Amino acid sequence: MRLGSGTFAACCVAIEVIGVALFLRGFFPAPVRSSSRTEHQAEPPAPEPSTGASSNWTKLPPPLFSKVVIMLIDALRDDFVFGSKGVKFMPYTTYLVEKGASHSFVAEAKPPTVTMPRIKVDDNVTRHLDKVLKRGDWDVLILHYLGLDHIGHISGPSSPLIGHKLSEMDSILMKIHTSLLSEERENLSPNLLVLCGDHGMSETGSHGASSMEEVNTPLILISSAFERKPGDIRHPKHVQQTDLAATLAIGLGLPIPENSVGSLLFPSIEGRPVREQLRFLHLNAVQLSKLLQENVPSYKKEPGFEQFKMAERLHGNWIRLYLEENTSEVLFNLGTKVRRQYLDALRTLSLSLSRQVAQYDIYSMLVGTVMVLEVLTLLLLSIPQALSSKAELEVPLWSPVFSLLFYLMFLVLSALHVIVCTSAESSCYFCGLSWLMAGGVMVLISALLCAVVSALAKMFASGKLLSKNPAHPNSRWSELDVVILLGTMGHVLSLGASSFIEEEHQTWYFLVNTLCLALCHEIYRNCFLGDDCEPRRCSHGERGFVNTAPALQDGSIGHDELEPHRASKSPTSLNTLRGWEKWMAMASPWVILTCCRLLRSLNQTGVQWAHRPDLGHWLTSSDHKAELSVLAALSLIMIFALVQRRCSLTSKVAMALGLLGVYCYRAAIGNVLFPWQRDSKDISKGLIEARFVHVFVLGILFTGTKDLLKSQVIAADFTIKTVGLWEIYSGLVLLAALLFRPHNLPVLVFSLLIQTIMTKFIWKPLRHDAAEITVMHYWFGQAFFYFQGNSNNIATVDISAGFVGLDTYVEVPAVFLTAFATFAGPVLWASHLVSFLSSETSSGSALSHACFCYALICSFPVSAYIILVTSLRYHLFIWSVFSPKLLYEGMHILITAAICVFFTAMDQTNTKS
Repeated sequence: MRLGSGTFAACCVAIEVIGVALFLRGFFPAPVRSSSRTEHQAEPPAPEPSTGASSNWTKLPPPLFSKVVIMLIDALRDDFVFGSKGVKFMPYTTYLVEKGASHSFVAEAKPPTVTMPRIKVDDNVTRHLDKVLKRGDWDVLILHYLGLDHIGHISGPSSPLIGHKLSEMDSILMKIHTSLLSEERENLSPNLLVLCGDHGMSETGSHGASSMEEVNTPLILISSAFERKPGDIRHPKHVQQTDLAATLAIGLGLPIPENSVGSLLFPSIEGRPVREQLRFLHLNAVQLSKLLQENVPSYKKEPGFEQFKMAERLHGNWIRLYLEENTSEVLFNLGTKVRRQYLDALRTLSLSLSRQVAQYDIYSMLVGTVMVLEVLTLLLLSIPQALSSKAELEVPLWSPVFSLLFYLMFLVLSALHVIVCTSAESSCYFCGLSWLMAGGVMVLISALLCAVVSALAKMFASGKLLSKNPAHPNSRWSELDVVILLGTMGHVLSLGASSFIEEEHQTWYFLVNTLCLALCHEIYRNCFLGDDCEPRRCSHGERGFVNTAPALQDGSIGHDELEPHRASKSPTSLNTLRGWEKWMAMASPWVILTCCRLLRSLNQTGVQWAHRPDLGHWLTSSDHKAELSVLAALSLIMIFALVQRRCSLTSKVAMALGLLGVYCYRAAIGNVLFPWQRDSKDISKGLIEARFVHVFVLGILFTGTKDLLKSQVIAADFTIKTVGLWEIYSGLVLLAALLFRPHNLPVLVFSLLIQTIMTKFIWKPLRHDAAEITVMHYWFGQAFFYFQGNSNNIATVDISAGFVGLDTYVEVPAVFLTAFATFAGPVLWASHLVSFLSSETSSGSALSHACFCYALICSFPVSAYIILVTSLRYHLFIWSVFSPKLLYEGMHILITAAICVFFTAMDQTNTKS
């Protein structure tokens, strides 16, 4: 069966998406679980240990508190309470921390600090609070306030709205505490008020990574049971966020959750009698030791388990002395020793379980890795056919040898699957799939393996390996080809180091700068030395990735399909340019370098220099709102000037009104000002303005799609198709302008400017082939991903973009908008690539070649990276550095699949079967 290069590449990337998804599911496993929940409905609590005497404490202790109120403030950073902001905006809370009946902690959340987004404006939580506090039909009240997190995502931690929200939270806490105290006077039993946060907030207002600002949250336990004496200064202690579950269970007189890995916060029970203290500690230690036994085969060798057994024996001795009514100093000293032993055991057990909390699903990871590597190998072996002038390749799906090998491989893989799934001790996602789905995956693996073997057999049968084209000794690598090859290899190799992943933006900045210098060298050589020194080139689409000269030779392909033109190519367009155009062509690489340098100053990203001030921070400060407004207005005007030149009249009007709506939206939410405004007091959600822009985005996309259908189905008009593609590109630009924050609009302007310069003065005059143009678009797309302020840190994802135009959380549009805003750089450059190749090249196979090259260059890093993270899965920075990058790679390959489908849909190459 014969397939076009683009269709073949799109199918390969789609299979690669399945493989990456399987790998991700195995790499990010479910946490450790207790099996007792399925075996027993309610297991009785462990009795109090005793030696030589029977204890009468065999049941759960009574609750310590009558009522518990948990006030969870989303994104509450520890310094918002314990720092200067707490003193200024939360005076009542600060008084309770410093002088009141409370215990304060800094609770550390484990990265990635990611939670599901949703909008709940905070009035909905407080609306019925007064009525609920007066009722007596509840034991636990949980209040989840999301406003602080929402402000952080939109404006950052330095926004003046943060102070207003903290003051609001302080007044609510005072209301709750006052109500609980008045109830205590009537019932004579203490209540508990818990103030906590689920995660912190980075300096950009987001969260998801492992910085101190994101993982450190305040945890304050407030109760009259925690009375302190005058002069008793209690500094916040560092604890784990998971310790709260065990503490609340003890406080409410409930069993500790079976899967909890936290330890009891001892200050909450230190006012109780010694026997009760030891009882609570023993219950927590028994629960953690059982969880350890069920998840660690060699649990008896664990230090925490040995400490627990020692503490339990000492505890039994203490109980015997206590029941004998021994009140000597020996009893007191032994009790202190037992308590210390329990606390050490709890700390060690909790640490051991935290290390065991994630068990890798190696089988699912292996299956996914095999699929991804098979796809990469098949793409590499298919280069000669896929990048030939016909842009087609033969896929031997129905040959007898292929069928025999396929059935054999399928049977072997099925047998291995049965053996692995029946002998696996731990849970496996791939084994849990239905036989139909698992069988489908094994069919894909078998088919890919047979295709790889078939391609290798053809290659060896022809007797030619990776070599220069022997028929044309004059063909050689250009400097640009060398830069592209070395840059691609260097980037892939850099992914093995955590520092290079944290600072990957530096790699892409270096690569695009080097590319500009290589282009400068090529332009100057053409201008001053002419064509004599220029190696002969292929026409558009007739060279491979990076060059068809070193491509694999296949016996099924004639030399006429791969060879360069024998006649010298037509005179370069640089010689036909007018004087000023020639000077512009010579200056274009330096203009691009200047643009890139300015963009680097806009957003500091990565880890090493992320804390340093940049233009973005200066522009977003409240003191420079006028400057930001002027910059945003000028940027929107420039966007219109650069985009409208190839749009239809209808789309031009829609683009102008849409960009005006973008400014109105930013003014409505208080980011920028109109000329007649002096302040931004009257702010809103900007729903009407944002939806106004969404309408024009959809209108432009609809117009472009209509033109494409008209050109392909009805008129087959090349001009209409070109306009349709540009209008789709324009609609995406308008959507990006809406989702980008105002200070990032220059990123969009420079992207359009660089594309315009390279189209007019580099790609057209120098007549680069489809492969080189594709790689250049890919490199600049990756660079602009980081110019936006993105990084390999989840915290830099702008969640607020997913809510532009929405008044509540709607999953599908929110995910789409967030993904597009994050990957706008690669998407816009890929869209421009389709438009450029469709309008500027005469070769009918250019889009097919571009699709194949794009799929191949995107497959290299993801294939190498899944091997690297597998080998480094026990690395110290696996969760803080390597795993977030893995998520980005997974999302990138999914977007690449969508781009390849778009390439294929726009391709005019006929597919023969």
